[in-house]
Amino acid sequence: MEGQRDDVVSTNGPRKVYSDEQLAIQIPETAHQISTDSWFQVGFVLTTGINSAYVLGYSGAVMVPLGWVGGVVGLILATAISLYANALIAYLHEFGGKRHIRYRDLAGFIYGPKAYSLTWLLQYVNLFMINVGYVILAGQALKATYVLFSDENTMKLPYFIAIAGFACGLFAICIPHLSALRIWLGFSTFFSLVYIVVAFALSLCDGIRAPPRDYGIPGSHISRVFTTIGASASLVFAFNTGMLPEIQATVRQPVVGNMMKALYFQFTVGVLPLYAVAFMGYWAYGNETSAYLLSSVSGPVWVKTFANISAFLQTVIALHIFASPMYEYLDTKYGIKGNALAVKNLSFRVMVRGGYLAVTTLLAAALPFIGDFMSLTGAISTFPLTFILANHMYLVAKRNKLSSFQKLWHWLNVLFFGFMSVAAAVAALRLIAVDSKNYSIFADI
Repeated sequence: MEGQRDDVVSTNGPRKVYSDEQLAIQIPETAHQISTDSWFQVGFVLTTGINSAYVLGYSGAVMVPLGWVGGVVGLILATAISLYANALIAYLHEFGGKRHIRYRDLAGFIYGPKAYSLTWLLQYVNLFMINVGYVILAGQALKATYVLFSDENTMKLPYFIAIAGFACGLFAICIPHLSALRIWLGFSTFFSLVYIVVAFALSLCDGIRAPPRDYGIPGSHISRVFTTIGASASLVFAFNTGMLPEIQATVRQPVVGNMMKALYFQFTVGVLPLYAVAFMGYWAYGNETSAYLLSSVSGPVWVKTFANISAFLQTVIALHIFASPMYEYLDTKYGIKGNALAVKNLSFRVMVRGGYLAVTTLLAAALPFIGDFMSLTGAISTFPLTFILANHMYLVAKRNKLSSFQKLWHWLNVLFFGFMSVAAAVAALRLIAVDSKNYSIFADI
C-alpha cells in the first residue's frame, strides 16, 4: 500500500491508511463512514452541539446561581479549559499507530480492557442524559408554543415531551449515520440563528423597558453553595460533547490538524451565540430568568412561535448527533451496513433506535428538571470524560516526552477535576431531591 493516498483503504478486515509521516495507521471496523467530512463540516457539528436549544437555559442555569462576576468569568474559563482538554484528546487520535474512532477504544488502548468498559459506561450515561435533556427541551419548546394560543392548559408538559420523543424517533430512523446529516446541519444552523436572534432581540427590548432588576444570587447560604457547585458542572456541560473521538473519526486526513481547525472554530466563532444569549437573558430578567428563556420574553406571538418551533426542530437534529455513538455501536455489532432503505436495516432502526428513544422519552417526561440534568451530567460524566481522563490519558501516553513540570500540571488537573466531579455530583443530586419534593412525577413545570 505504500505510496497510496491517505483516503485509500482496504475493503476487508481492519483498514489502514498512511498519515503525513507515512506511518501505517490502523482503523477499526465500523458500520459508519470514516474520514469523509471536511474540518468545516465537523466544526459545524461541534457548533451545533453547543448552540443547541440548551443555550436558552444557560441564563437561568449558569448566570442566576453565579451572578455577573462568577457567570462571566466562569463561562470564559470553561471555554478555555474545554478547548485545552479537547485538544489533548484530539492529539491522541492516532496514538500508537491506531486510529481511535471511539472514546472507549482510546481508553482501552492506553489502560486496558477494564478501562475500556468503564469509559464505555461513562460515555453512554453521559450521552443518554444529554439526550434526556434534549427531549425535555423539545417538549418545553412545543409547550411554549401551545400556551401562546391557548389559556386552557389542558395539554401538560409530559404530553409535549412524548410528541417530541416521537419526532426524534422518526428522524433517527431516517438518518442512518452522523455523516448523513450534511444538509441538515445547514437547517440546524438556520434554526439556531432564529431562536438565538429572537431570544437576544426580545430580551434586549424587555430589558430596556423593565425597571431595575435584582442580580443577587437567590437562596440561603447553604443552598447558594450547592447551586454554585451545580452551576460549575453546567459550565463544563455547555462546551463538551463527551464524544470527540467519534466526531473526529468523520474528519478527513490529516485528522489531528483538521480536528484542531474544527475545535478552534467551535471555541471562537461557535461560542459567541451562547455568550450573547446567556448574558442578554440574565441582563434583561435578573435572577427571575426562567429555565427556558423563550418563556420569559415578550413580543409578537408569531415571532415567539417561529423561535419555539425552530428550537424544537434544532433539538431533534442535535439529539441525533449525541445519540450517534450508540447507533454506531449497535449498527456495527449487528452488521447493519449497505443500503439504508433495505428492509433489514430499516426495521432494525425502527426497533432499536425507536426503543432507545422511547426509554429516553419516558425518563424525560417523568423527571423534566432540565437544569438538574445539566448539573448531574456535567458532574458524573463530563468532568471524568473530558477533564480527568483527557489529562491522565495524555500523561500516560506522553510520559516519556513530558517534563516534570508538565507532569505536575496534568496531575493537578486530574486531582482538581476529580474533586469538582464529586462535589458537583453531590450538589446535583441534592437539587434533584429538592425538586422531586416540590414536584410530582410527570410534573407540568
